[in-house]
Amino acid sequence: MSAQSPYWVSLHKTEPTFQNDLGSVQVVDARHLDILKRLSIKRIILAPGAIREPQWNVNANQIAYVISGEVLVTMLANAGERASFVAGQGQMYHVESGAVYHIENLGSVDAEIIVALRSELPQHFSLRDSLNAMTNPVLANTYDLPSSAFAAFERSPAEEIFARRGSVQVDATQRMPNAHLFNVEGQNAPLSYAYGAAHLARKQFWAALDDISMYSLRIKEDGMREPHWHPVTGEMGYVAKGAAKMRVLSPDVEVGEYELHEGDVYFIPRAYPHHIEVLGDEGFHFLIFFDQPTPGDIGYRATATTFSREVLAGTFNMPERELPEFPFTPADPLIVKRINPVGATE
Repeated sequence: MSAQSPYWVSLHKTEPTFQNDLGSVQVVDARHLDILKRLSIKRIILAPGAIREPQWNVNANQIAYVISGEVLVTMLANAGERASFVAGQGQMYHVESGAVYHIENLGSVDAEIIVALRSELPQHFSLRDSLNAMTNPVLANTYDLPSSAFAAFERSPAEEIFARRGSVQVDATQRMPNAHLFNVEGQNAPLSYAYGAAHLARKQFWAALDDISMYSLRIKEDGMREPHWHPVTGEMGYVAKGAAKMRVLSPDVEVGEYELHEGDVYFIPRAYPHHIEVLGDEGFHFLIFFDQPTPGDIGYRATATTFSREVLAGTFNMPERELPEFPFTPADPLIVKRINPVGATE
């Protein structure tokens, strides 16, 4: 495993862009992993009683997965759309680019959120910095107040994470279904096998998605993500749990093989062949993000069914009788059973 791999980096070991006693924000974008395209990722930790200040993304829609804890999300979006809802462990929320929103920890333990953004170099504004950019008279005119009403405002930069000063009130409507909220782990997994399963946050299951999606992929030690490629999307993965080995082929026919561990982020460019295999006995859980609302793939298994044995024999320069008996596969299964050990070459 190379620490200088072009395909992966540790999100957990990345220097926080913001950190205080109440939480932290870590980012992997194209400045940390220059192969990234159309996607980047953040990890947000909020202590009990902590609030992530209101802000908005300039150039990226986002989807977020709650690893642990429970958060309140409140937003104001285009054309006056308002939403306020609770997102718990295993649930996701969506925020459109330009919508101002905040999150706060409702629970008694740290909340951890993984956020994928639809840009390799996302930018944002904070509400505090934005108000501070305007003069007191301008703010006063905005709110029909005297200029002196804003004399006490601090003009220092935004803190990003601060402590809740009072009690939080959550009403019943904030725990009801919402278009921006998706219970991905509560979904009946569309792909489920004895050796792995995939829960899918994509357009046909979550209408709010326009240009981004996510697979919550769990594979047991006796399963494997078959070799495949994505014709119209890149793939950015985050290791939520476990360890895996990945192999990827670049167009110059250079093969890269590397290990991934908890907290690592990888990126596979569009149409690059790759596969994922479990390391250890515990299996793994990956959050895999795509830059399309309905990602698809082409797998090696279905590919072998598509072409005649004569064509395959010629392709591999071998007698047709020596070709393996490939199973007929009209649709790739995504996850296959591993019957050979990790690292086996024969």
